[in-house]
Amino acid sequence: MGVYYFAILFIGVFLIFRAGLQAFKQGSFLKPRVFIYGVMGAVLIGLSIFMFTPGSADIVADLLGMTN
Repeated sequence: MGVYYFAILFIGVFLIFRAGLQAFKQGSFLKPRVFIYGVMGAVLIGLSIFMFTPGSADIVADLLGMTN
């Protein structure tokens, strides 16, 4: 499972990098495309860091109702 968490982390870092690059080109962080890339990157990085913590699988299982 850790491979998927690393993939999510790297996709998030890529999106943050892409948002920064586009903001540099366009001159503003408030453009819709730049803002969406930045927010999605931050969400994916946050999700991957959360999933790396111990016990996160139990929390997700409880949220999805997959416990007995």
